[in-house]
Amino acid sequence: MISHSIWIVGSSRSGKTSRLVEQFGNWLQNKNQMYELFYTKKVKMQASTYIPQSGLIQQAKPGVLVLAANDDNRREFGDKIVTKTQGKYPVRVRTPLGFFQDDVILFWPLLIQLLNLKAQFPVRLRPETEQELATKLWKNQLDEDTLKLAGAHEYRFVRRILDLMQLAAYSGTPCEEIARILQTSLEENIANLKPEFMANLLLDWRNWCLERGLLTYGIITELYTQYLLKNEHYQQYLANRYQAVLADDVDEYPGVVRDLLELLLDQGAVGAFSYNSDGGVRLGLGADPDYMAGLGRRCQVETLPGFALDSLADRLAAPMVGSLSTPMGLSDLPPVVKSIQTTSRSQLLRHTAEVIGNAIKSGLVAAEDVAIIAPGLDAIARYTLVEILSKQNISVESLNDQRPLISSPVIRALLTMLALVYPGLGRLVDRDAVAEMLVILSRKPESSETSSPLSTNIDPVRAGLIADYCFVPHPEHPNLLPVKAFERWDRIGYAATTAYTEILQWLEKQRSQQELRLIPSPISLLDRAIQRFLWNGINLPYEQLAALRELLETAQHYWEIDTRLKQTTPNTSDAINRLSTTTIAEFIQLLRQGTITANPYPLRSIGTNKKAVTLATIFQYRANRKFHRWHFWLDTGSPLWAKGGAATLFGAPFFLQDRLGQPWTAEDEKLAEETRLQRILHDLLSRVSERLYLCHSDLAVNGQEQLGPLLPLVHACIPLDLKEGVEV
Repeated sequence: MISHSIWIVGSSRSGKTSRLVEQFGNWLQNKNQMYELFYTKKVKMQASTYIPQSGLIQQAKPGVLVLAANDDNRREFGDKIVTKTQGKYPVRVRTPLGFFQDDVILFWPLLIQLLNLKAQFPVRLRPETEQELATKLWKNQLDEDTLKLAGAHEYRFVRRILDLMQLAAYSGTPCEEIARILQTSLEENIANLKPEFMANLLLDWRNWCLERGLLTYGIITELYTQYLLKNEHYQQYLANRYQAVLADDVDEYPGVVRDLLELLLDQGAVGAFSYNSDGGVRLGLGADPDYMAGLGRRCQVETLPGFALDSLADRLAAPMVGSLSTPMGLSDLPPVVKSIQTTSRSQLLRHTAEVIGNAIKSGLVAAEDVAIIAPGLDAIARYTLVEILSKQNISVESLNDQRPLISSPVIRALLTMLALVYPGLGRLVDRDAVAEMLVILSRKPESSETSSPLSTNIDPVRAGLIADYCFVPHPEHPNLLPVKAFERWDRIGYAATTAYTEILQWLEKQRSQQELRLIPSPISLLDRAIQRFLWNGINLPYEQLAALRELLETAQHYWEIDTRLKQTTPNTSDAINRLSTTTIAEFIQLLRQGTITANPYPLRSIGTNKKAVTLATIFQYRANRKFHRWHFWLDTGSPLWAKGGAATLFGAPFFLQDRLGQPWTAEDEKLAEETRLQRILHDLLSRVSERLYLCHSDLAVNGQEQLGPLLPLVHACIPLDLKEGVEV
């Protein structure tokens, strides 16, 4: 039997997504084919569920499931479909995990019945809240001896255990089977991790969450794959609901998604899928590209052309990948590939920024056509590159720069304000924090029309004086005295005195309302402070708006979880049954740990892209499908190019379907690094069109010599004469 589903294979930027969108348009336009593919196999459905009109699929009950690898790709994919269909067919694009979450919540009553759970609406835990609650639940079991055996700090050990649950769920492995998988996968020299112990912790954690209606990504995936997807009522729902499935970049999907897609195909749905053999960006984070590739056997395979003839990727892919095993001679690479070589990394950062600045100022390339890509970007590198280029009036945009929320002065000021209003938080406040709060909360409304970031009524010097003489530390009731408590208060000045008095009066009013229980929650107090002091006629920059939005989202989530725990936990000495003051203190400390970043639901700019140089890690650049005329590969000689780094979770190889539970050896690790590096080279080379610079310093930031796998490439191209600058 000939399958009507198609499997589109191609390299990066070969047109896979466009081909998917084209296929979707073909489905909608071809009326006869639409009936044949979508309707004739739905023998169990009533004809009334289909309402054809003008050759278009009209969605009554049946529809099309559209999946994308991540949230950024999801929005772009959805926009392309809407543009292609002129908005005539409603399409909702989802990520696989987003789809799992929606259906778990939708079918929560069924899960309550299947698992005999308490009837309550589920609440999803954020990763940082998951980490905090799991640590508290396991506190008595994570003693010093256990952590020493694991060879990890408590935070990292807890995160590692939670990640194992997520990886197991992505592979379709029940939580009860995790111990067996770890027992056979871990080498003897690290078997001190006690697989049974970790698996028991996870079982306790899962049961504790389900009793309270709390859902994590791992629990959501396990509930969906182990219970919903195997339930005949849900399977019938899928058959009635989806007549077609469109999935982009399936090489980035967890293995369990294949089970869902095969079920839809078995029920008569038609599918279109795109696959990139050089992709697998999320391999190590739960993706299983090799297992997902097996889905292609059920489809008609379409192979798109690879690199364009005589393109940079066409000329470089073979020699650069071949150099990983065969040494290359000098000048074996074409002249469009040059190297920037220095002794120290500080010199490398400076010279790289100078080359970019000179090229942009001379008109050789626009800022938005330049990308700096590195295996890892530390704060020093980011600051140096941004500082040098900014002095030349060249903007730099860090791709998905997830800085800790607490790094924002505005956020620190609002947390200090919380500690001054609510009692019992005095140990979280000091004079420096008070001084910073006074500066932030005394901004002038007219500062939106000025370029100075310090357009405040209370400057840092006066704020320091006020904090030194008017702040009264106290563990329960820290206080601010009137300005006249400072003998030389006349030195403060009229504007600063007035602003300080207004802040003082506002704080006193909030304290009195808090005592009378007129403030519903700390979220309300944060909103009041933002409205009164920060949005008082000021157009805040996007970075501050993003930080404030994330603060409010985090606070709302935190108190939602706190409310749920108080409802489900008896009023005893249970460690998680907390008073409101303790909750606020823990919230402030959670933010100060730096685990929460200013990354709220993203907003895309309207119009053309920002005219700025892109700065990104390899993972960020590949995941966002970026493309530039010029590439600067920073730290080319670093060994990190072959490492998974933060994009690889502990235990990820253990749960791949083709080697589930098999021992992971040093030879396996070596082979995985070689394969990863080949994929990275193919992928990045397809995302640059004109010129490539390999930026290498003999010494790394820690002073060690850099002898990474890409070092032969540096030696095989012509070094750039930094005195002459950029060649045309």
